[in-house]
Amino acid sequence: MKKEIILGNKETGLILDNFINDILSSKINFNNAVIIGIKNGGVPLAGLIQKTVFKRFNIDCKIGYVDMTLYRDDPFSVKKSGNATELLFDINDKEVILVDDVISSGRTVRASIDEIFDFGRPEKIRLAVFIDKGGRELPICPDFIGKKIRAGKKEIINVDVLSKKKFVEKI
Repeated sequence: MKKEIILGNKETGLILDNFINDILSSKINFNNAVIIGIKNGGVPLAGLIQKTVFKRFNIDCKIGYVDMTLYRDDPFSVKKSGNATELLFDINDKEVILVDDVISSGRTVRASIDEIFDFGRPEKIRLAVFIDKGGRELPICPDFIGKKIRAGKKEIINVDVLSKKKFVEKI
């Protein structure tokens, strides 16, 4: 497999800043919001969003994580993250910001939403994805997108936003 860095540190950092700013500039009521990262790729992004909400608005949004593996319609084609879902707060009537690193078919998001509804009924779910790879198989449209990158169905997009050398690579 050939790995190719398609966005380097500087461009990834700028896209990340704009992505988080778009979320913070939206009409989300952060006093009534919770942030849920989809394991594994959405976890670091959810943490960055939570930290930035606290810095900008002094609001400490609750944060949780979903491992939607068992909710997939193709559970054997996805690696289990090894970590259980962590939603240690009430999501009823909350505005959920659901976060993932890459969206493609929409199946991961659909499975994550199914799992969230097993924990309660949120007021609204807003989807934030850093990279939109295209190739949707379900009618799912993110509310916030960092960047659209067209890639083939078999191509994998990896995102690293936490290291000093931020990057997006295609495999």
